[in-house]
Amino acid sequence: MSKDAAVEEAEEPAEGAEAPALPKKNRKKLVIIALAALLVLGGGGGGAWYFLSSPAEEDKIAAEAAETPEEFVDVPAMQVSLRGSDGSSRMLKLHVMLVPGEKTPEEIEPRLPLLVDRYQSFLRELRPEDMAGSAATFRIKEELLIRANQALGARAVRDVLIQDLMQA
Repeated sequence: MSKDAAVEEAEEPAEGAEAPALPKKNRKKLVIIALAALLVLGGGGGGAWYFLSSPAEEDKIAAEAAETPEEFVDVPAMQVSLRGSDGSSRMLKLHVMLVPGEKTPEEIEPRLPLLVDRYQSFLRELRPEDMAGSAATFRIKEELLIRANQALGARAVRDVLIQDLMQA
C-alpha cells in the first residue's frame, strides 16, 4: 500500500462508524438558516393563501344575510306600577320587540296575550331599586327572554330587544 492510500483510509471513517460531528459554530449556523428558510417559506405560503384564496364563501354568506330580512314581533307597550321600599309609587313603561328563534312571527303573534301576562306579573314584582345601575337592563332582558321561551316554547325567541324602558 502506498503512503497516499494509507492516508485516505485514515481520513475515511470505518464502515460502521459515524461521520464526525459538525463543529458547534457550523451546527448553529445550519439551525438558524433552516429556521429562517422555514419562516420565509411558511410566511410566503400563508400570505399567498390569504391573498389568493377566493372570498366567494364570505360573499355568499353576506349575500344570504342581506336577502333574508330579519323579522321582529312587536309586543304591545306595557305600563305597570312599581312600589318602592318606602311606600312610594312609580310607573314603569316598557316596550319590547322579539327576535324569533325556531318559531315564525306568525306562530308567535297569536300567543302574545299569554306572553304579556307573563311579562306583567314579572314587572309588577320589580322594585325601583331593581332598576338602578347599568346591569339592570341586562338582567331585565334576560328575564324577559326566559319568560318568552317559557310561554312560547323552547328556543321560540332568540332575543328580546328593548325599544323603550322608562321609569317615572
